[in-house]
Amino acid sequence: MVQERLLRLKEVLEIIPVGRSTWYEGIKKGIFPKPIKLGRSSFWKLSDIQKLIEDATYVAI
Repeated sequence: MVQERLLRLKEVLEIIPVGRSTWYEGIKKGIFPKPIKLGRSSFWKLSDIQKLIEDATYVAI
């Protein structure tokens, strides 16, 4: 079984060029994927970020 790579917010924002508050607002609106919580830390699946780029749905912000 292949493990999914998880990204921290800093890594996500290097790929998706939006601000931190814009990112969290996009999560609330359902535009961006919700994080996976591990303890107090938040992570996002690399595959979810890649799909977001392919779909180009984030351009609507």
